Amino acid sequence: MEIPSTLVEEFQRLNESRRSICVIGAGPAGLAAVKIIKDSQQYKDGLWTVTAFEARDEVGGIWLPAPPIGDPPLTPLYDSLTTNLPHPVMAYTSFSFPPSTPLFPPASTVLEYMKAYTTLFELTPHIRLNTPVLSATRDNISGKWTVIVRPAQANSDETITFDHLIVANGHYRIPRFPTTPGLTAWLDTKKAFHAVYYRNPGDFGDARTVLVVGAGPSGQDLCTDLLASGRTVVHSVTGAVREDMREGRLKVRGRVAKYLDPQAGKVILEDGSEESGIDCTVLATGYKIDFPFLTSETVRQALPPPVPPLPRALYNSTYHAFPLARHIFPLVDADELPASSIAFIGLPVRVAPLPLLEAQMRAVLHVFAQPDALDPTQEAIDIISRYEALRAQIAGRRPPSSISTGTGTSITSPDAPSQAVSTSSEAEDDSPELAIARAWHRFDGHEQFEYRDALHAFAGHPTRVPAWEIEMYDAKGVLREEWRDLERSGLAEEWVRGVGQAGGEEGTQQWVELMRRLLKRAEERHPERSRL
Repeated sequence: MEIPSTLVEEFQRLNESRRSICVIGAGPAGLAAVKIIKDSQQYKDGLWTVTAFEARDEVGGIWLPAPPIGDPPLTPLYDSLTTNLPHPVMAYTSFSFPPSTPLFPPASTVLEYMKAYTTLFELTPHIRLNTPVLSATRDNISGKWTVIVRPAQANSDETITFDHLIVANGHYRIPRFPTTPGLTAWLDTKKAFHAVYYRNPGDFGDARTVLVVGAGPSGQDLCTDLLASGRTVVHSVTGAVREDMREGRLKVRGRVAKYLDPQAGKVILEDGSEESGIDCTVLATGYKIDFPFLTSETVRQALPPPVPPLPRALYNSTYHAFPLARHIFPLVDADELPASSIAFIGLPVRVAPLPLLEAQMRAVLHVFAQPDALDPTQEAIDIISRYEALRAQIAGRRPPSSISTGTGTSITSPDAPSQAVSTSSEAEDDSPELAIARAWHRFDGHEQFEYRDALHAFAGHPTRVPAWEIEMYDAKGVLREEWRDLERSGLAEEWVRGVGQAGGEEGTQQWVELMRRLLKRAEERHPERSRL
């Protein structure tokens, strides 16, 4: 009996629609990837499958604790870490933190939230724990990815093929060290170490005066922990005005220009002055982007050449991956690495990461399903526009008022990126290309919200950033300071008791109302520095 041609064509169409997707990592980015894939109609129709590989024994990524051993440790998570965003702003849009959760929860609460997210959306069957990815290479003839993994209990490596690759391995593990003259001697004599190894003030032993280098969240938390332990802190911040506070126990200083004899504990600062009596230095100087499973044929480990034109190959400068359309898709030689074959998620920084990851994944699946949705010419124009805007800003030729996000939109913000040029300890020594690399994935002002909305519009998804989220993100510093005052006063638990109990939109509104009450409290306590 002859099979009707229409059935044959339908079978061929369905077979061509079948896709296997590999996700590298099961931290916040990897979990979002698996969840959004499971939400897709293609997954529900049985056309798409997903497998996530996680090197560690549990999900959670950076939020999963580990001792400060190894080179480097598995996570930079320190004991006192709390979120620096209120959790209603930080949370996945599809899943709120439980009712009564502290507004700025500790890391342990975030880890439990990640585990609950995994359980609720039944992600576990798609995640292989204790299975690091050793390599991922693409065959240009078959168009498939060959992924080699090393299961913990297996006697040999395992090779699997996939149609698509999603890189979700995070970027807070490989420490970045300054190249400041004299630092090597301090590191060699154990008078200095990177913050990736920090867990609590006990790590400093008998050291009474500690130099903290870096002004990011971890640098600020280190200062808080060390001051609370009774130590004296010299805080090195590029461009800072010399200032002594806390009865001289907190000394704010500029960039370290040179480390002198470590035994003498002396350094020279950028203004030519010296600081002495330093017992130990901790370097809160950031982390490198790293894709150890991708070969040099896929990603070149170097700073890309100046633009224009766009390079034909993908580069990892350790500050940025370039060129990526929409900070996600490689815009290089399509014969070697099609934009629809691989996606990099979670690279933007200074953002509310979890809702942004969901938006990125919806854009990823749109491109996987419809590769022609990306217009290479327009994407190249957007990338070059952002590059030239950053270059002009760095050169000081114009104010940072309008910079393309690489999503076909321009951002105009009243507090646009005054820090678009790096504030790291080596920023003044940057070449223009390196300064652009440092700034590339960094979103300032309201850039992240415009970016999220643009991604959702591109993917045809109705979600848009609500006004309250932008309002509370802008007020995050005031909210955190006020929340800490509630904790010190023993009132924090009372404030959040039962908040969010209603669930859904009503529960979210309860959290918004609480945050507005907290802002009102701050204004009443400090009318002289109203957030308005």
